[in-house]
Amino acid sequence: MSRIRGKDTKIEVLVRSYLFRRGLRFRKNDKRYPGHPDIVLPKYHVIVFVNGCFWHMHEHCGNHSMPKSNVEFWNAKLLRNRERDRDQHHRLLDDGWRVIDVWECELAKPVREERLERLYTQIVDSEESHIDETGDSRWVWDDEGNGGKNSGKTVE
Repeated sequence: MSRIRGKDTKIEVLVRSYLFRRGLRFRKNDKRYPGHPDIVLPKYHVIVFVNGCFWHMHEHCGNHSMPKSNVEFWNAKLLRNRERDRDQHHRLLDDGWRVIDVWECELAKPVREERLERLYTQIVDSEESHIDETGDSRWVWDDEGNGGKNSGKTVE
């Protein structure tokens, strides 16, 4: 696992290149913030995480499936990743940041341009405090670390 890249992945570079071409300036992998966000846009008070579907357990996604060997290890590891992500998001929201998640599966060629355009719009136009991959600000994490939409609570 030492060969797994933690920054400058293909999908991160893709998102950063698009935002830079659109004229946005940002910091990358800024260690001053919880989770070392992939993209920090101080002007808009927005933080963007570009997540791999496997490593961050993107639910309802064809790119996330549990390995068939050493299942207990992988399940524990990936659940810890999800819990860590949830905690980092809450800390950033508490500090007044808007947090946007972009998932690897959203950057597949058929839907890539649409998602990148929506990301740009979310950054420059949105007033939502937390925006999930569908643009829905009513994304709530339950006690098990699972994301669930429209649960009656909003993250503030």
